[in-house]
Amino acid sequence: MRAERRDRMEVTSGGQLGALGTKKGLDVPFNIRSYNSSLILNQQSQTLGQVLQNDPSVRTTYGYGNFSELFIIRGFPVYSDDVAIDGLYGIVPRQLVSPQLYDQVQVLNGASAFLNGSAPGGTAIGGNINLIFKKAGNTPLTRVTGDYTSTGQGGGAVDFGRRFGRDKAFGVRINVAGMSGQTSVDHETRHSAVVGGAFDWHNDTTRVVVDMNYQNQGVDWGRPAIFLGSGLRRVPRPPAPSRNFGQPWTYVDLNYIFGKLSIEHDFSSNVLGYVDFGGLGSNEKGMYSTLTVNDVATGAATNANLYVPYGQTNESTRGGLRIHVRTGPVKHEINLGGTSVWETTRTAYSFGFPYYASNLYAPTYYRSAPPQTFASAYVNDPKRQAYVRMYSLFFSDTMSFFDDRVALTAGFRYQNLTVNGYSYNTAARTTHYSQGVITPVVGLVVHPTRRTSIYFNRIEGLSQGPQASGAVVNVGQIFPPYRTLQYEIGAKYDIGTLSASIALYQMSQPNAMNVADGSSGQQIFTVNGLQKNRGIEFNLNGQIVPGLRFNGGTAIIDADQKRTARGAYNGNRAIGIPGYTINGNLEYDLPFLKGATVVGRVIQTGHQWANAANTLRVPNWTRWDLAARYTFLAGHKPMTVRFGVNNLANSRYWASAYGGYLMEGLPRTFQFSLTTEF
Repeated sequence: MRAERRDRMEVTSGGQLGALGTKKGLDVPFNIRSYNSSLILNQQSQTLGQVLQNDPSVRTTYGYGNFSELFIIRGFPVYSDDVAIDGLYGIVPRQLVSPQLYDQVQVLNGASAFLNGSAPGGTAIGGNINLIFKKAGNTPLTRVTGDYTSTGQGGGAVDFGRRFGRDKAFGVRINVAGMSGQTSVDHETRHSAVVGGAFDWHNDTTRVVVDMNYQNQGVDWGRPAIFLGSGLRRVPRPPAPSRNFGQPWTYVDLNYIFGKLSIEHDFSSNVLGYVDFGGLGSNEKGMYSTLTVNDVATGAATNANLYVPYGQTNESTRGGLRIHVRTGPVKHEINLGGTSVWETTRTAYSFGFPYYASNLYAPTYYRSAPPQTFASAYVNDPKRQAYVRMYSLFFSDTMSFFDDRVALTAGFRYQNLTVNGYSYNTAARTTHYSQGVITPVVGLVVHPTRRTSIYFNRIEGLSQGPQASGAVVNVGQIFPPYRTLQYEIGAKYDIGTLSASIALYQMSQPNAMNVADGSSGQQIFTVNGLQKNRGIEFNLNGQIVPGLRFNGGTAIIDADQKRTARGAYNGNRAIGIPGYTINGNLEYDLPFLKGATVVGRVIQTGHQWANAANTLRVPNWTRWDLAARYTFLAGHKPMTVRFGVNNLANSRYWASAYGGYLMEGLPRTFQFSLTTEF
């Protein structure tokens, strides 16, 4: 059956490595894997976070006070703003990402300042997430899907691809998807609509691709994360899994237009040139409400509110050369080029008092938000609040020895970061920051056999330096960029249908904090703190035996606070970082019913701490999912029916404590879809 064969490989080793291009996982000194569009389709994923539930080294939570998805890799955050598309930063929709446009979701574990440059949002330190647009394949495709998610979300998608002309030189791939209705959380409704077009052309030496996309997502009466009031001695127990402790007047509406142009040209058999241009325009509006729990025994709490309009105009470019030469017995792959990102942010805010009294377990719902008693200027017409300009130049040489059994990569990237901040009330520039930094890389790969490799890397992460604020004597001082140093060693095995990897790493990142001056006692903002993360990661993906496939693994991490203020928290685990995470996804093709597959998945996360003192303990949790799909022929056309249940036991648990606030896991959720191809 054509659809069944196309959807077989759902997780593959390797992916796009920025300056180094697209590589097989076995051949590079980094830990990278790709989750393919067949997995997105079969698991009926509606957001990027749902796709990444399959990765044992990634955990997803909400952003601070909103509904955006935030990803934790190796103990460090990746904001949605800092997800890349085809290696370009700055052109991904903020807050929520619809995955139907993408052929692959790639996860790189570890620092990547050389590979991808510094992320404009200042995150992506412990890992990088990269999305690859779909484009037309050689086989004509017309796929229509209808889906339903409890308790009342309906939707559908159309995926169309064709190639035309002599030698099939022209390609068109159109994707349209949408859904709307109530989620499995009481009263919460969500909607999304996405339209994407990929148009490509090629001849023997040149390839051109144009991607144009629109995405709208929205949440009404959304269930937020909760904050913990001061003086609590333990975290509250989670309420019923479907309980909505949010407010009816909360909402967010997210609109994005984004796309890119890519051109590649082979100047000769040994020299490839490429250039990419990308852009994004966004318009967001949201009325948010955070619940702060003040009494864990009764659940007594208060609701705050905040209205934020937000818009961005971003541009991103990349260009370079990839040159293959030989010097005696040594092969060289030389990569050189540059990148640039421009981001202009327009935003404002308003909020109101008094805070509404509510309860975590028995919420009090209010028909309207408190009056907006405090507001920045231009709240109805936001002005420029931030401008970020980043450019970089990179060079690397990958030298291969002994019939490609040994490969040594060495290189560097010069990165310049310029950040301007503007007043909310006057639109005048209030802060300015410009720094240049060189980040080197060294990587080694040794192939004991053609199917195995051992690797080592020394690479850095880079993010914007902080600015002193608040009641400190050096208010306004801007510090140099954060440099995160990583050492990693690992081994890989890949036979095509099955891949396995193990990695051991250590990462150290400076932290900012306030300390008291020894003579005056006044507070000084410094960057003398340190967080050191050490861990082990294991991944196994592919076919165990014919008809039986496994995707998953485990990640063990020791995330310690070092050099804290007066040593108060030295040796404590960092906030919201579990000691271990486990994912296992097992698929089995039923031998007695051709085309039928049953799927079981387990997700487990170790306990976390919700405060730096490690006195507020969030228990470990386990979630079980079950699914099945059946592919058959109807009128000589393949059809696939899918049914899934997430959180089968309807367990109640705090999924994340990252940032010191708690996000509750979703309740039992049923999903059903029907796909046909013409």
